[in-house]
Amino acid sequence: MTTLSLTGQDISALTEQDVADLAGRLEQDDYTNPFEALKDWHTLRAIAFQRQDLAEPYLYLLDIEAYDEA
Repeated sequence: MTTLSLTGQDISALTEQDVADLAGRLEQDDYTNPFEALKDWHTLRAIAFQRQDLAEPYLYLLDIEAYDEA
């Protein structure tokens, strides 16, 4: 299993297929160690902040909840 290591510049060059592959790895959860999964999770999270259009179908993998702090 390979994980992605991206910079902000790399994220702008990602395609829908790249993100789908990343999400597929996260869905399968077949990593050799938990740090590989965490690295992919953080990559998807970075994509969600910088390229929300690509990450939108996979936001459920991030399990981000809105909190009302008022």
